Amino acid sequence: MNLKKQFEKTRTASRKVALLSVVDKNSALRKIAAALEKNAKKIEAANLKDLKLAEAKNLGEKLDRLKFDTSRILASAAEVRKIAWLPDPVGRILETAKPRAKFHLERISVPLGVIAMIYESRPNVTVDAIALALKSGNAIVLRGSSDALNSNRAIVKIIRESLQSTKIPVEAIQFIDSKDRKIVGELLKSRKFIDLVIPRGGRGLIDFVAANSTIPTIETGASVVHIFVDAKADLAKAVKIVVNSKMRRVSICNALDTLLVHEKIASKLLAKLLPELEKLKVKIHAEKESRGLFSTNYKLRTTNFSKEWLSLDLNVKVVKSLDEAIAHISKYSLRHTEAICTEDKKAAEKFLREVDAACVYSNLSTQFSDGGEFGLGAEIGISTQKLHARGPFALEALTSYKWVGRGKGEIREN
Repeated sequence: MNLKKQFEKTRTASRKVALLSVVDKNSALRKIAAALEKNAKKIEAANLKDLKLAEAKNLGEKLDRLKFDTSRILASAAEVRKIAWLPDPVGRILETAKPRAKFHLERISVPLGVIAMIYESRPNVTVDAIALALKSGNAIVLRGSSDALNSNRAIVKIIRESLQSTKIPVEAIQFIDSKDRKIVGELLKSRKFIDLVIPRGGRGLIDFVAANSTIPTIETGASVVHIFVDAKADLAKAVKIVVNSKMRRVSICNALDTLLVHEKIASKLLAKLLPELEKLKVKIHAEKESRGLFSTNYKLRTTNFSKEWLSLDLNVKVVKSLDEAIAHISKYSLRHTEAICTEDKKAAEKFLREVDAACVYSNLSTQFSDGGEFGLGAEIGISTQKLHARGPFALEALTSYKWVGRGKGEIREN
C-alpha cells in the first residue's frame, strides 16, 4: 500500500470538494443515502462476518457497537439526509471587520482540507464521517479498526460508487484497507497531506495518537462518566436517571461508569436502585467501607475508578459531601460527561460551575451527550479537549476561516 500516493490523490480531491456548491454537495449526500438503503443487505452480510469473528474474541457487550444491521443502516441513511438539509457551513461571513485603511474586510468560513479519522469498531462512524466531511467541503481518510474491516470495506465501496454520478471526486474518500498497525504511525506523520486527525475510541487509541501525531488532533470518545446523587435528590427521579445512564446502551462513551452517592441518602437510594440493577444483571464494584449497605447475597467486586467500563460493570462510592464528589470527579474524570441529581438549586449550580467537562448536567441522563440529541445532526465525535471543539461536534468544527479583503488600491504607508 502506497500511502503517499493515496494521500496525494486525497489532497487533490479536497481542492475540488472545497469549491462545490451546496446544491452539488447535497445532491451527492442524497445519492449516498439512497445507495446505503439499496445495498443494506450487502452491508449487513459484511457486518455479520465481522460479528462472527468478534464473537470468537469474546468481546461481550462491545459487540453492540460493532453491530450494523439493516435497521441501523437505514437509520444512518436517514442521518445522511438530515445532513443534506443542514445549512452549508462553508462560505459564511463570520465577521465584518473595520480596518484602519477602510477597505472591506471579512472573515469567512472555509473547509479544513483533508481530515483523517482513526476509530474503533462502529461502522456507523464511517457513514457519519464521510457525510459530514463532504458537506463541510473536506476530503477524508478513514482508518477503522480491524474488528470492522469487512463492514467498512463494503460501506466505502458502495459510497464511492454512488459518487460516480456526482461532482464529488471518488478520491475524496480514502479507506486504508489494512490491519497493519504500522500504517497508523505513517499516517500520523503525513502532515504535508492531512490537516486534522480525529481519533475516536478508547483511551489507549487517543493517547497513542496524541503522543505520536505531527498533525493537529481533536481527541474524542474516551470517558469515565460519573453521576452524583446529592442528599437532596428526588430518589425516584435519581433511580430512573441512573438506570438510563447505565443501561440504555452500555457500550457507548456516555454510559455511566461510577455512581457517587451522598452518605445521608445512600441506604434509601440503594434500596430502590439495586433491585433494578440486579434485574438488569449489572455488576457492582464497591469499596469495603460501604459494603454494609448491600445485602449479604449481593456479589460485590473491587472498584476501578479509572476504568471506562463499556460493559455491565458499575462503580458505587459513598461520599460525605458535594465537595468530596467534585474532588473525586476532578481526579478521575476524562472530561466527557458528568451529572448531578439534586433538588437543591445551589448544589446543582455549584456542580455545573465547578465540574470541568465537555458536558455537565443537572437531573439529566448522561446518555444525552450526542450530536443528534443536541440538534446538531450526526456528530463526528465528542471532543474532551478545550481547543477548537468541545463536546458533540459536527459541521462547524470541520471548518476554519480566512480573512478576505477587497480594496480600491489602498497601500500602507506607515
